Amino acid sequence: MNDTELHALLVGALSPALQAPALHVAFSGGLDSTVLLHLLVEQRSRRSLPPLHAIHVHHGLQPVADAWPEHCRAFCAALGVPLHVEYVTVHPQASLEQAARQARYAAFARLMGEGDCLLSAQHRDDQAETLLFRLLRGAGVRGLSAMSASRALGGGQLLRPLLGVARADLEGYAQRHGLNWVEDPSNQDLRHARNFLRGQVMPVLRSRWPQASASLARSAAHLSEAQQLLDELASADLAAAARTDAFPWLSLPTLALAPLAALSPARQRNALRHWLAAFSRLPDTDHWAGWEALRDAGPEAHPVWALADGQLHRAAGQLWWLSGDWLRPSAASVAGQSVVWPNLGQPLKLSGNGLLSFIGPAPVGAFEVRYRQGGECLEVPGRGRRDLKRLFNERGVPGFVRNRVPLLFQGGQLLAVANIHGLDGLGVGGGRLRWQPPAGDQCL
Repeated sequence: MNDTELHALLVGALSPALQAPALHVAFSGGLDSTVLLHLLVEQRSRRSLPPLHAIHVHHGLQPVADAWPEHCRAFCAALGVPLHVEYVTVHPQASLEQAARQARYAAFARLMGEGDCLLSAQHRDDQAETLLFRLLRGAGVRGLSAMSASRALGGGQLLRPLLGVARADLEGYAQRHGLNWVEDPSNQDLRHARNFLRGQVMPVLRSRWPQASASLARSAAHLSEAQQLLDELASADLAAAARTDAFPWLSLPTLALAPLAALSPARQRNALRHWLAAFSRLPDTDHWAGWEALRDAGPEAHPVWALADGQLHRAAGQLWWLSGDWLRPSAASVAGQSVVWPNLGQPLKLSGNGLLSFIGPAPVGAFEVRYRQGGECLEVPGRGRRDLKRLFNERGVPGFVRNRVPLLFQGGQLLAVANIHGLDGLGVGGGRLRWQPPAGDQCL
C-alpha cells in the first residue's frame, strides 16, 4: 500500500471525527501510533482538521519504558503536536495485559473532552490476532467480531482508522519517511498469549496461507455484520417485552417475562445479552443455566439469578435488574429497626434506603418509620383491618421490595405504606407518603 492509498483510507475513516472539538492520538511511540500520528500531521497540512493532540500513557511496568516519554516528546515537538504524558498505576490481575489495557483506556476516557475523538492505531494484523485469540477462548459472535472500527469512549468516541492496513504497509511507510519508533521488549515475551499468537502461531499460518491475516480480519468483519443483525433482532424482541410498569417509582430496569419466555431459547439468550450488557459483565455459556432456573421456577417462587454486577429477579410476571444500594445491607434489613421522624414537613433520609417525604399538610405528633417484619395490619376504609402481606399480594408488590417499603407508625399503629396506591395516605389527613428508593448503579 503506497502513501496515496494510505491517505485515502485514512480520510475515509476520519469522516465521523471531522466535527469533533479535538482529535487525540493514543501515542505509545511504537511503529503503529508513530505512523498514524505522522499521517494525521500530513493530512493537517492538506485539509482542515480539529485540533490534534497526542496522549502517551506510561504504565511503569518495565524500566526501559522510562525513556519512552522523552522519545514521544521529541517526536511530537518535531511535528508540532502537543503531547500529554499520563502516569498510571496498573493493579495486578490474572492478566497483566488486560489490567494495563484497562488502566490505559480509563486514562484516555478521563482526558477526553465532551465530543472529542480518540484515534488508536490497531491494524489488520492486530484484528486477525484478536479474532484468533477470542476464538480459542470460546467467544460468541459478539466477541468474534473482534475490534470495532468505532465505539463510545468517555464523553466522546474511539476510532481505529488503520484496521484495514497490514503491519507491513505501516513499516513500509515508516521506512519511506525515515521515522523512528520505540520497540517494547515485552512484545517478545511468549508467556503473553497475544505475543505467542503473533510470534509463533501467525507465522506458521502465513507460511501455509499467505493471506491468513487478511482472511481472518475479513471473517471478523462478517461476524460484526452478523452481530448487527442479532442486535436488531434483540431490539425487536425487547420492544415486545417492554411494558408500562405498575411501580414506576422503583425506577428499575424491567421486562415482561411472558414475551421473552415465548421465544426460542437462542432468541431469549440473544435478547437478554443485549439488555444485560448495559448493566453487567455477561455470563459465560455455563452460567446461562441460572436464567433457565429463574425462567422455569414455579409461580409462587421468587427466583434470583446472580450475575457479576447485580441480580436479576423475577416477580409479578416481570424481570427486574437490581444493583447498587438494592443489594447492600440497610436499615430495612435490620429486625425491629425504627427511625423517629420528628417533623413530617422535612424529608427523611433513610440509611441505605433512599429518601422519604410527606406530600400535603403534615400532621403534628411523634411518628416512626419502620420496615415490615411480618404480622402488620392496616385499617383500610370500608374493609376494616387487613393484613399487610395480603394487601401486598393483592397489589402484586414485588417480593424484593416488600421489606424495604417504609411504613409510617404513630403510637404503635400502622398509618400508611409509602408509594402503594390506596395505602399511602390512610389516617394522616389526606397527605401522601412518598418514598424515593435507592438508586441502582445501572451503568458500567
